[in-house]
Amino acid sequence: ENLLHKTSAPFSTHSYDAFISPNTLNLSSFTKLMKKLQEIHPEASRDKIVDALLEVRKNNKGILSGLSISSIAERTSVVL
Repeated sequence: ENLLHKTSAPFSTHSYDAFISPNTLNLSSFTKLMKKLQEIHPEASRDKIVDALLEVRKNNKGILSGLSISSIAERTSVVL
């Protein structure tokens, strides 16, 4: 269940400058993760959830690859 891979090429999602390269983004997993996090945290905006995901990635040596969706969701919930 790899989700996001470290990359040097930025991909802009709204106001996020350094998110992920489109060729390494697994949209299905990202969509599942966002849906799960929005269900767990209905009070959090999409922007806030993405900021928390970026913090989780930063705290995990800049990568999310190798973490399961549930593990990423748990870590993101802690940040939120």
